[in-house]
Amino acid sequence: MERGNTREILSVSALNDRIKMLLEEEFASVWVEGEVSNLRRPASGHVYFTLKDAKSQIRAVIFRSPFDRGRMRPADFALEEGMSIVCRARMTVYPPRGEYQIIIDTIEPRGLGALQKAFEQLKARLDAEGLFDPARKKPLPFLPARIGVVTSPTGAVIRDILTVTARRFPSIDILIAPVRVQGTEAPAEIIAAIGALQTAGPVDVIILARGGGSLEDLAPFNDEGVARAIARSRIPVISAVGHETDFTIADFTADLRASTPSAAAELAVPMRTELREQLSELRLRLIRRLHQQTGRLRERVADFQARLRDPKRRLADARMTLDDHLERLSLSVARIRRNSRRAWSNLTMRLEQKHPRSRIGENRLVLEGLGKDLRAAWTNQLRQARNLLQGKMALLSSLSPLSVLGRGYSIARRLPDGLILRRAGDAACGQEISVRLAAGTLQAKIIKILKETSDVQGEV
Repeated sequence: MERGNTREILSVSALNDRIKMLLEEEFASVWVEGEVSNLRRPASGHVYFTLKDAKSQIRAVIFRSPFDRGRMRPADFALEEGMSIVCRARMTVYPPRGEYQIIIDTIEPRGLGALQKAFEQLKARLDAEGLFDPARKKPLPFLPARIGVVTSPTGAVIRDILTVTARRFPSIDILIAPVRVQGTEAPAEIIAAIGALQTAGPVDVIILARGGGSLEDLAPFNDEGVARAIARSRIPVISAVGHETDFTIADFTADLRASTPSAAAELAVPMRTELREQLSELRLRLIRRLHQQTGRLRERVADFQARLRDPKRRLADARMTLDDHLERLSLSVARIRRNSRRAWSNLTMRLEQKHPRSRIGENRLVLEGLGKDLRAAWTNQLRQARNLLQGKMALLSSLSPLSVLGRGYSIARRLPDGLILRRAGDAACGQEISVRLAAGTLQAKIIKILKETSDVQGEV
């Protein structure tokens, strides 16, 4: 930058600081519209994105501090990628990078209003949590003793409710919890009023009411805190907000929705005249039923009286029946005694027959006879065995070599192997032999072997 003959040289930081000051002074507050792109939500809680149109783009940031100060409510609606928005912001420069951006403090969707967008998003979120589930909705009492009304203490709404309740059932108590039904302070007052009615004595049903209006007018009844206060209520809640075509988050959360405040009063309070007519009809039906039942009972009593005989006659009949039973009992007892004696005698005889003494005598005789037969059979068998043994011994003796020895023969065996000598050549000179005789044994030594001939005898 040149001024006359002098030249001012700026550093990059100084240049960025001057640009920052100029932009922030010139564009301290500006409304910008565009499409959200590159949306980021870091852990710091700030929101960063790029705001662009068909030809250009600019960086944008929403710091957490504006949310904390209430300038923007993050629960109103959630930024989404590709959403078209209108925002109020101020221009600034981020000197470390030399980039300019806008810092946003107010934002709303373009086309669809912010309240409507917040309504749709809150409705979807609470529905996902189950706050609209029909299973959690409480039934209304048939005849409430006291009704709590959360509404503005002035205006047509409270007058309509009081008129309807007085016409339908004048004796029902109405407890009014006055609140604002429009403006930023209304949600907190409605929440406090619903909580106070929980401990304000016996309240049987709560009517949350407001007249019709725009979406901005009905905003307190689209508040998340109000919806959760309705869900927490142990007392059934009727939502009567706006006209028949108006729907709010409170309508979906309440136990019952009424199209108008007057309709809510009609739903909460039955018609006393109708109840009286029903009671009269029930009374007449009860009287007719009692008359019918009394007539039937009288007929039964008359029937019983006709069937009931003189007690003396019944006693006489009972005496005769008793005598008959006694006679039959005596005969039965006598018959039983005779049968018992006969059975006893039969059992005694059978017992005597089965007595061990008689059976022992019989068995003894049988045993003695069997012993005699056994001894005779044993003697006979022994005799036969002895004769057979003697015959076999005689046969064995005739076949025994000892009998041959008895006729003068002997048996010579070679020692020490015990070979029976049948030929002279089976032994050698000087060899010892054993000679078995009919009586005794000789041990000898061969001193000479003669020629083996059939007529020559050997010498030993």
